Amino acid sequence: MEPFELLIHGASEVLTCMGEGTAEQKLAPIAKGAVGIRDGRIAWLGTEPPVRGELEIDARGGFVGPGFVDCHTHVVFAGDRSGEFEQRCQGKTYLEIAAAGGGIARTVTATRAASEQQLIELAMPRLERLLRHGVTTAEVKSGYGLDVESELRMLRVIAKLRDRTPITLVGTLLALHAVPPEFKEDRAGWVKKVIDELLPVVAREQLARFNDVFVEQSAFTHEEARACLHAGRALGLLPRLHVDQLTANGGAQLAAALGAVTADHLEQISAEGIAALAKAGTVAVLAPTSTLFAKARPFAPGRALVDAGVIVALCTNCNPGSSHSENVFLAMGLACVENGLTPAEAYLGFTRHGADALAEPELGRLQPGSPADLVIYEAESYRALPYHFAMNDVAHVVKSGRVVF
Repeated sequence: MEPFELLIHGASEVLTCMGEGTAEQKLAPIAKGAVGIRDGRIAWLGTEPPVRGELEIDARGGFVGPGFVDCHTHVVFAGDRSGEFEQRCQGKTYLEIAAAGGGIARTVTATRAASEQQLIELAMPRLERLLRHGVTTAEVKSGYGLDVESELRMLRVIAKLRDRTPITLVGTLLALHAVPPEFKEDRAGWVKKVIDELLPVVAREQLARFNDVFVEQSAFTHEEARACLHAGRALGLLPRLHVDQLTANGGAQLAAALGAVTADHLEQISAEGIAALAKAGTVAVLAPTSTLFAKARPFAPGRALVDAGVIVALCTNCNPGSSHSENVFLAMGLACVENGLTPAEAYLGFTRHGADALAEPELGRLQPGSPADLVIYEAESYRALPYHFAMNDVAHVVKSGRVVF
């Protein structure tokens, strides 16, 4: 056998995330494991490497696991909303700020005014921070353009960013994020424009894999979401939904009925909604950093979701208004402290289950033949990641067999 191009050894354990059963069993660790890599893919997993590597990394007793999958982000945007953060600290709610002309509308104004190059330059540091936190795949949404030209510009920026970052980027159209100012008196007109004009171009140019809708009092209705997602599915775009975030509106049941890949946020989800997601197999994506940052209690009932058999993924929801953070480990720690997840469940939320939220079964796992996307940690156990609250224990990040951090 020829030497590996890269050999990682000296680990306390290698978490493959390929098991079945409980969360701990799903991690399927290899004690004192090693990973051999060729041609950007995993060639060998085990304890004693059969051959050496042209390049070797000694994990020095740290553990090794799959690259993180951040399955819900909004990292492409312009503008600053620190003033709104200050308002929330003074007692204003997210909905009150939005009703007064702030919120998503403020970011839309700034993003529309930015060029493609400016949006790229603004997004790159955010992606670099995600990479340093172990993220090797990230979903990125539009939704701050809210006119046909600006939404397409955002999606084309996401496409161009793929050549500038090691992170694999998955595009999502979120044209129904908020009602554009030009359509305040004609909501149906914007929905029709998205369906008739925007969706066909996005599908034809393959600018997005997913089609997402924010269902909320300040955003869109069940009927509007249903029309948009049905139209997108007919063009090959998979449905996702932002639901039950600020108010209880039956959004989880809508996601289940539509066969959505994910239902995201879910702070206000009902028992009926939990049962519906479990039956449909829709992945619940929790954004605990957003719940904290937006002061939008309660936190989503992660424990109830897991106990009902729902697959639960986690995300940073990095965005300028409700989660201005790229800190995976803050989200993971909050998921344990506030959403009721165990450390193993939180770890799966950013690996195997994060990949499930993107319908990418090769990602978030380590197995022979899979992409060599992995992270080497200074910590000897995954349990240290949420416990070392909001701190970064990443030592090395490997993407497609190449050390990128």
